[in-house]
Amino acid sequence: MARPVRKRTLQRWRKLLFLLALATVLLIAEAIGSTALLKTGLATGWLLLVLVVGLALYNLRKKLPFLPLGSAVTWLQIHIYMGLFSGILFGLHLQWQLPRGIFEIVLALLYSVVFVSGVLGLIVSRVFARRLSIRPGEFLFQRISPMRHQLLNQVERLVIRSMETTESTGVPEFYARRLKPFFERPRHFWHHLVLSNRPVSLLLSELQSLERFLNETERDVMRPIGEFVKQKDDLDFHFAHQATLRYWLFVHVPLTYALLCFAAIHVVLVYAFGGAIS
Repeated sequence: MARPVRKRTLQRWRKLLFLLALATVLLIAEAIGSTALLKTGLATGWLLLVLVVGLALYNLRKKLPFLPLGSAVTWLQIHIYMGLFSGILFGLHLQWQLPRGIFEIVLALLYSVVFVSGVLGLIVSRVFARRLSIRPGEFLFQRISPMRHQLLNQVERLVIRSMETTESTGVPEFYARRLKPFFERPRHFWHHLVLSNRPVSLLLSELQSLERFLNETERDVMRPIGEFVKQKDDLDFHFAHQATLRYWLFVHVPLTYALLCFAAIHVVLVYAFGGAIS
């Protein structure tokens, strides 16, 4: 197990070193071109546009998995390192200065949000994939909601049984006040993302405190409810992480297409005004 991990780490370092070497060559070429009074802005701009188009093709590749265009893993690796390289190219294109003009500022902000969201998505996908293995069970995202409703139904049946066998209102009142809101929908989204168990620990503590005031029949009802609370918390943990892995793309992908549109307009303006916008 350790050998494949070391191999992947070594491959990752090789790719990063290659990326740094390529960036160094680009920086030297840009410096030489600027010294020779060449229009390096046009060259870096076109290269950046080609990279952004190539990055956008990755999303198209995912939607057409049946085409013989190489493995998804290879495309992902190319997407990651092309994206990182585009950040260096973007800085060169701006000559490491803030852009001037409203359109240029909007275009630069748009690229920055796409780049940052891509880096965050990369970090999140690596970290969250490991986190999902620390909780029991493997849940398909589409199955989490039906499983949550199933747990709610099981808890409701226990509460109804308690109402039928005893006149005490302790269990139904606690269900209406604390358990029903907990089981009805995903809860504690941000707590799960920061690995905090405080909310569910508080709820389980309240369950244990309530048991001291219940009769034996009600205790028999509350004991399995505690296990259902733990199962529901596991579902919420998986939901929070899987939803984040899915929905960050709703920011990254649409903004990538918006960036392409703005970049196309930018090219037209550059050539229409003879390089007035660089």
